[in-house]
Amino acid sequence: MNDAVEFSDLPLDPALMQGLDALGHVRMTPIQARSLPALLEGHDLIAQAPTGSGKTAAFGLALLQRIELAQVRAQALVLCPTRELADQVAKHIRKLATGLPNLKLLTLTGGVALGPQLASLGHPPHVVVGTPGRVQELLRKKVLDLKGIRTLVLDEADRLLDMGFEEPIREIVKATPKDRQSLLFSATFPDAVREIARATMRDAVEVTVEGAADAAPIEQRFYEIDPERKPSALAGLLMDHGGNNAVVFCNMRRDTEEAVSSLTHLGFSALALHGDMEQRDREEVLVLFANRSCTVLVASDVAARGLDIEDLGAVVNYDVPNDPDTYLHRIGRTGRAGRSGMALTLCTSRELPRLKAIEEALNLRIALQRPPLAALKANVGQRAPMATLRIDGGRTDKLRPGDIVGALTGEGGLKGDTIGKIDVFATRSYVAVPAAQANNALARLQNGRIKAKKFRVRKL
Repeated sequence: MNDAVEFSDLPLDPALMQGLDALGHVRMTPIQARSLPALLEGHDLIAQAPTGSGKTAAFGLALLQRIELAQVRAQALVLCPTRELADQVAKHIRKLATGLPNLKLLTLTGGVALGPQLASLGHPPHVVVGTPGRVQELLRKKVLDLKGIRTLVLDEADRLLDMGFEEPIREIVKATPKDRQSLLFSATFPDAVREIARATMRDAVEVTVEGAADAAPIEQRFYEIDPERKPSALAGLLMDHGGNNAVVFCNMRRDTEEAVSSLTHLGFSALALHGDMEQRDREEVLVLFANRSCTVLVASDVAARGLDIEDLGAVVNYDVPNDPDTYLHRIGRTGRAGRSGMALTLCTSRELPRLKAIEEALNLRIALQRPPLAALKANVGQRAPMATLRIDGGRTDKLRPGDIVGALTGEGGLKGDTIGKIDVFATRSYVAVPAAQANNALARLQNGRIKAKKFRVRKL
């Protein structure tokens, strides 16, 4: 079984092959090849694997394989550190479950109204993906029953513990059956993670895939800069490396907003993402970045947890991260799935001790360079190629992407192949169109109908 290379080599339920086909998965990644044989045999698993290694498909297939659709009760629980990661994981598992009729998956996270989640729990889900705080809250209200859990997954366990979720996790674990299968995935393994693994697992198989800094060809560069010249250096780096699609990390929320203000003034299409934002606003920013209506995402570490973006031009550390693990998590956003990546770090004299700690912990040889400095004048940055229209209608209105395409095309409309990414949520939808055609597309939707209905539409 350890010689399995393709998913077809595994004893998977044939219905799951439909989901793999939909996602374009054929050959397994290293983490999938090393973990899935043991998971399908029912073993507990401790896996050290970086973000972007294919771990979501690994545990998604394992938990779906054990679901009995005829049993209407929660049978699998995935705990994630952030709402964004929970949403991403839920979407991936839903796609994997394409061939499983009537599978119900429920996402339970904080930061959103409790009422709809309580209503959804009136019909128990087969799979729950959530954050520990909200799952604990619903457990205490006795509206979430975990007695039927067959598979428990702790995803990004190091961040779960960093964010103070140890006590909720222990309470949640106690509410699940002792004979469950437990899976723990983590990019790093500090003592706290090892302790939680010992407390929740039995005779676990251990699997390690090389960390993000080693697994992908990421070029790492470090620049020494005076604090007052940081905005100019950031703009210069983005112009030279990945200004069309880059994530900039800041240590503090206020720094994300200041950096966005500076970049916007210079002509970049930049947006901030931080933990103080409302959930809907955070979702909207991620939609805009993913569909190329925003080219620079300036984020705090907590808010960016779970970002999964293909072909990211560069990651820029506007501030040196506080510890080596955070540095690894940040640069792991680039160089994914074997692609080359670029990680650029700005360092002031005050931050040198933190940089030294990263150098020693990761066995790097850091040579500080002088960064390129951009002229601080308007329109030096490149604007986003796409613009986004928001439609105040979604799945509850039975809207589908094809309906939106149909309303935008046709006589006098856009060509179908120019329309970008479409995201349909419960009560709203987003469609990316070429920036130069955004006003015409907006007028078409405002003056026309989608599925014979009028919807409020505006350009973001």
